[in-house]
Amino acid sequence: MGAQTEERRAKFVQRYNEVENNDGDLSAQCHYCTHYSSAIIVASFLVRMEPFTTTFLSLQGGSFDVADRMFHSVKKEWDSASKDNMSDVRELIPEFFYLPDFLINSNKFEFGCMQDGTTLGDVVLPKWAKGDPCEFIRLQREALESDYVSANLHLWIDLIFGFKQQGPAAVEAVNVCHPYFNGDLIDLANMKDPLKKSTILGFVSNFGQIPRQLFTKPHPPRLGNQKSNSGKEATSGSAAAGDTQPFFFNLNKLKPSVQALKELIRGPVGHIVCGEKEVFAVEKNKLLIPPLWNMTFSWGFNDHTSAFKSYGTEKSFAISESLADWGQCLCASCPTQSSIITAGTSTVVCVWEISISKDKLKHMKLKQTLYGHTDDVTCLATSLTYSVVISGSLDRTCIIWDYNRLNYITQLPEHNAGLSAVAINDLTGDIASCAGPFLYLWTIKGQLVSSINTSCGPEGDILCCCFTQTFEWDSRNVIVTGCADGIVRLWKTEYVKTQLPAHQVDPVSPGHTAATTPEETGKKWEKHLVLCRELNRNQENSRKRYKNNPAVTALAISRTQNTLLVGDAWGRVFSWSTEG
Repeated sequence: MGAQTEERRAKFVQRYNEVENNDGDLSAQCHYCTHYSSAIIVASFLVRMEPFTTTFLSLQGGSFDVADRMFHSVKKEWDSASKDNMSDVRELIPEFFYLPDFLINSNKFEFGCMQDGTTLGDVVLPKWAKGDPCEFIRLQREALESDYVSANLHLWIDLIFGFKQQGPAAVEAVNVCHPYFNGDLIDLANMKDPLKKSTILGFVSNFGQIPRQLFTKPHPPRLGNQKSNSGKEATSGSAAAGDTQPFFFNLNKLKPSVQALKELIRGPVGHIVCGEKEVFAVEKNKLLIPPLWNMTFSWGFNDHTSAFKSYGTEKSFAISESLADWGQCLCASCPTQSSIITAGTSTVVCVWEISISKDKLKHMKLKQTLYGHTDDVTCLATSLTYSVVISGSLDRTCIIWDYNRLNYITQLPEHNAGLSAVAINDLTGDIASCAGPFLYLWTIKGQLVSSINTSCGPEGDILCCCFTQTFEWDSRNVIVTGCADGIVRLWKTEYVKTQLPAHQVDPVSPGHTAATTPEETGKKWEKHLVLCRELNRNQENSRKRYKNNPAVTALAISRTQNTLLVGDAWGRVFSWSTEG
C-alpha cells in the first residue's frame, strides 16, 4: 500500500534514507512505522458485527471512536490508505471478498454523527456496487479470482511471507517495516531490558506483527495461469482448455438431445441425478439415495408405508411402516445415506435416521419432528453446505430449519399461492421458492431479493426449479424453472434503476456533495429477475409451439455444468447442451 502512487512511494523511500540508525531502536531505519494488519484494523472494519463490536469497544476503552475516524466509506478508506495518510498502510481483510454483512449496520448501533452532520449507519459503497453490499462483495471476489491476480499473486507472497520481507530485497521493494514488528529479528525471551521489551510488546499490541518468513527464494507463479496450447491464458471463470463450457454461457446455442436419455414407464420423472458415469432417474414419489445412487426410497402408497428398493428394479428389499403415523407423505429429501426427511398432510416435517447394510434396512428411527406449518407440506430441499432444510407448504410459507440442531431458524414471508418447489444454491446460500406461476429469490437469511410472476398462460405454474453453480461470483449463473406448460425457463438477476417515493428521498447532508446527478436523485438500484431463454423441445424440433407439451416435472445439471437434464410427465429425460 506504500507504493500505490509514485509520489507516495518516493515519500517512503525518503523516510528510509533520512535515518541511518538501524540498531532496532524507535528511530530505526524503515519505510513503515505502522503495520498493514492489527487487531484494531480488523475490529474497525468489522465494527458493525458482533463479536467484533465488543472487541472494538474493548480496544477503544469502552466507547466508539470519533465518528469522522470510524469506517463509514469505502472510498474514504481507500484514499487514506493509498495516497492521503502516510501512517495508513492497511490491507483489506478476507471479509471484503465473501461477507456482505459487515457493511450493514443491521444491529442499529449508534456511531454518532460526523462534523458535516452525516449520521453513521451502513457503509457507503462505490457507485459500481449499485448500493448493494452483495454486489460489492461479488465484484470484489470476481476481481480476486481474476487472471491478473492469479498471475501476480506470487509477488504478494514474496512481500508478506517471502524473500522480500527482509534484507536487501525488502529495501529494494520498499517493504521494510519497523524492526519492532518483526518477530524473526527480535528475541523477546532473552531480552534483558524491561523497558525496551515493554515498548516492543506495546508496538505489537497496537500495530500488529509481521508473519514469520516462510520462503527465502522467489515464489513461483501459479501453475493454473500458464499459457494453454492455443497461446491464450485459461480464465478462472471458464472451463479448462478443450472442455465444454457451462451450458448457460451460450444460451443461444442450446440444443436438445434428439432421443430421450431415459424413459420411465411407470409415471412422471420425479428425481434426476447426474453420476460420474451415468444419469439416474426415478418416477414421482421416489428418491435416489446418495452417495452411490443405487437405492431408492419410495412413498405414496395407500397404506402410508414406504419402501426401499435397489435402483432399476421394482422389487422392494424393505418395507417400513414408520410413516404411517404421519398421514400421507407428499415430499421427501435424502441429504445423506443415513438421513431422510419427509413431510405431507400432517403438516409436520419428520427427520428420520436410517441404516442400510447389504440391501437390508436395519432401522428407520424418528430423530426429530419439526412443527411450524398449518397446511400440507408440499416440497423440501436440503443443503449440507449451509446445514439447512427448507420446507414449503400450501399455507403459502417456507420455513428454514437448522439441519444440525433440527430446530426453527426463520420463516419466509407469505407467498401468493401454495408452494410447489424450493431449491438452495450451495455456493451462495440463495433460496428459490415457487408458488403457482410466481418465482421468488431469497438470501440465506430469509431476505427477499426479487420476485416475478412468470405466468405465460393458464398452465404456467412452476413445478420444479434449480440453480446453476459454477462460481459464486459469476453473474452468468441462472435459475432454471420447469413449468406445467412443458417449457423450461432460464432466469438471471439484473439491476434496474427505479424511482423512489418522494418521502424516501434522502436530503443531501450539509457540507456534502451530492453523489448523484439531478436526473438520478430519488432513484435507486433494484435487483430484478429477468427471463433469459425459454427451452421448448417440441418447438425446437418442429419449429412450432405445441399446446400439449408434457409438463416438466424434474430438473438436474451435470457435474461439469455443461448439460441441463429435463424430466417430463411422460417419463422421459432429455438433455440440453451446446454440443448440438
